Amino acid sequence: MSPAEKIRIDDLRDPVLNDLQKAALAHGEANPVDLSLDAVLARAVQVTGLEDFGAPDFRERLSLWLSETDENSERTAFGRMILFNDCVRSAANRLRIRDLLKRHPEIHEVEISRPIIVIGLPRSGTTHLVNLIAADQRLRSMPLWESQQPVPDPKESAGPDGVDPRWTRSEAAWQGFRASSPLIASMHPMNPDHIHEELELQLPDFSSYNQDWVTRAPRWRDYYLAHDQRPHYQYMKTVLKILQWYRPRDRWILKCPQHLEQLGPLTETFPDATIIVTHRDPVSVIQSAATMLSYGARVTYTSPRPEWYLEYWTDRIRRLLETFVRDRQLLPSERSLDVLFHDFMADDLAMVERIYEIADLPMTKESREQIQAYLRAHPRGKEGQVVYDLRKDFHAEPDEVRAPFDFYLNRFDVRLEVS
Repeated sequence: MSPAEKIRIDDLRDPVLNDLQKAALAHGEANPVDLSLDAVLARAVQVTGLEDFGAPDFRERLSLWLSETDENSERTAFGRMILFNDCVRSAANRLRIRDLLKRHPEIHEVEISRPIIVIGLPRSGTTHLVNLIAADQRLRSMPLWESQQPVPDPKESAGPDGVDPRWTRSEAAWQGFRASSPLIASMHPMNPDHIHEELELQLPDFSSYNQDWVTRAPRWRDYYLAHDQRPHYQYMKTVLKILQWYRPRDRWILKCPQHLEQLGPLTETFPDATIIVTHRDPVSVIQSAATMLSYGARVTYTSPRPEWYLEYWTDRIRRLLETFVRDRQLLPSERSLDVLFHDFMADDLAMVERIYEIADLPMTKESREQIQAYLRAHPRGKEGQVVYDLRKDFHAEPDEVRAPFDFYLNRFDVRLEVS
């Protein structure tokens, strides 16, 4: 696919499946899974050879993840398989994390000092910004392959080429995903070296807003929002300590849109962090998220239901922003910055330099060269650019979708992008 090629998804509402998508659906039908707590935990024990899951409170949360999907008759057998495998991976990670901490309690003494944390609406430039800063090799960041399995399997070793088997698995999964859902790379790259969100480190504790993205989960959303997330942020920080113990750096660069509605837990967990907040027209964010999720639903649900995703994510983004606006004063004025999407896109390197000033991180010649090299290697639209059409795909008017967000648009000078 040529750089900046415009891509129009013409079958969002009535998908035309390719051969790999058809094969995936058939594979799911031929290999049904049991979406029960016992089945997931038994498989995780079998995979790891470990049995100590630690505090049992996670069982209630995992049970809700499983039951909400199990009771949804529209979830395909392949979609059920994906959730089962994801939950097994998270449970196996929980076992390995627990085992490592018992053998190396000194990990708890590792310090996570003065991280730079990017927060902001999904689809608002957070991914580009964190990957840009992570090109600076002085900083510790978390690539996708590492987030998917923070603790290595002691039974595995690097291959003849010296490549970590976790990277090899992540690359194989990405190539398979690209083949079966070829436009995902244009909307949200998930290659192994892509810098990922630290919410992945909350998954072994089975609490984050990640379920909003991978399944239709309004019951989980309500449960998650009703419960104090501070324990799960502490769990995430402990896993960050593990990663730093394996591969030390002085400072971290992190990012996660979820933090918008968890500023209290975030600032308590990382009291000395520099926090960067990206801002964008909510309509651009919503149509992008709803399009991506509707496209992915062609293999996980019997119907993509674009209107469902539009309604759900209009409400979900409103909740994120209402909580953020309410709690914005929790961020330290001397160590926080609001970044408007159009300013960032106009000169991304200049914005990074401004962030470095606030974070008290010198921009060295070598760091600038590393960031510029990343920019050259990752031009915008490298995998093509999806053309979004709110009216045609969702039968909705931009002004109607934007209407609930006056409280946000009156607070921040966001440039409207969709008219």
